[in-house]
Amino acid sequence: MKRIFSVLFAFLLCGLWACVWENPSNDITFLPLDDSEYPYAEVPRLVIETEDLQEIRNREDKIPAKLQIYGVESPSSSVLGITIKGRGFSSFEMPKYSYKIEFNEKISLFDFPKNRDFVLIANFRDKSHLKNFITYKLANNLGDDFSPKSKFVELYLNRKYEGLYLLTESIKVGNQRVKIAKNDSSFLFEKTTPPSNRPSFQTSNKNLFEIRYPKDVSQQSFNLLKNHINSFELLIKNNATLSLDSLNQWLDIDDFIRYYWIQEFSKNYDGRFLRSILLTWEKGGPIKMGPVWDFDLAYGIHRTGTSTPEGWLIRDSGWNKWLWKNDAFAKKAQLYWRNNYPKIEFMTDSIETFGKLIQRAIKNDNKRWPVLNTSENKYHETSYESYLDAIDSLKAWCSQRSKWIDSHL
Repeated sequence: MKRIFSVLFAFLLCGLWACVWENPSNDITFLPLDDSEYPYAEVPRLVIETEDLQEIRNREDKIPAKLQIYGVESPSSSVLGITIKGRGFSSFEMPKYSYKIEFNEKISLFDFPKNRDFVLIANFRDKSHLKNFITYKLANNLGDDFSPKSKFVELYLNRKYEGLYLLTESIKVGNQRVKIAKNDSSFLFEKTTPPSNRPSFQTSNKNLFEIRYPKDVSQQSFNLLKNHINSFELLIKNNATLSLDSLNQWLDIDDFIRYYWIQEFSKNYDGRFLRSILLTWEKGGPIKMGPVWDFDLAYGIHRTGTSTPEGWLIRDSGWNKWLWKNDAFAKKAQLYWRNNYPKIEFMTDSIETFGKLIQRAIKNDNKRWPVLNTSENKYHETSYESYLDAIDSLKAWCSQRSKWIDSHL
């Protein structure tokens, strides 16, 4: 349905669309939305217009913009001030890419805790659109300290329909996000691969880490973290008989095991201690893993060794290859899987329900980005006749994966 009334009203208010930006103090009560080609699909619509309708060309420049949430037929929020920029590394190179948005003031967005920073994940590679969503749900169900809340939305950017996105809490230090002390001896950092535009260091075992918090890390703090991680790696590499009590002084074992099984179950390609491996450490306490993040290369994506539900992928990578040589650690990890297997099964059984919630939005998205039946480019090597086929494939893969793990512990 065309928003004819909205369009006429806007012209009466200021004569030109650009007037929203020429006079920011104008009381503009809506942003225009034309959904005649992409009708309402039972998920909220985010309507965003950048200043002077500027294109978003990179991941560095924050562009001033306005945002409004639409319900079925009318806005369900006021017009809100934001900045927007591109996000992601390889994902930003895709035709449909992700965005980082930051509100001018903290806001209670949907059922998220009040905050300013959010991410719009494109899920262009993921034909189910569910891989990140179900992983964050699983982490929460397994008791992770913080797993990003997320909600499916459709995005209209500069009066163009951009498709179905996953609106997600961003990863940052804060009372409602990653809870660590805000001082120069508490750290949020990431195992990554070059290039890195944040302060970074490489351990003696060639693991590259970048520091995400503190943002302006001092040399003293930088050395504190680097030396601690180096010492920890040498400890677990050279001591396979370390007691759990001794190991727990360095590493939160329960936390690490939970994180490991999420990565292993999903057979996450990046989870092989490559990138998007987030960690925290506060001086005097153990290293903790997480939050979980970035699972578009998981659950059967066609990369070497990851497409089939059989086989170990994460166990022989990074710190895992040393820890799994410790019999006490291995027994504890096996017990964790046994005890939490029902939660894995529950998540698998929920995939069909989650898929049905966005089925109509998928129809819109596939009209804008017709990739469901495509298997002819580097991002899409498997085609599906329908979205339900994609959902069935994901559910079957997860079921086979959990059964394989359960029988090979």
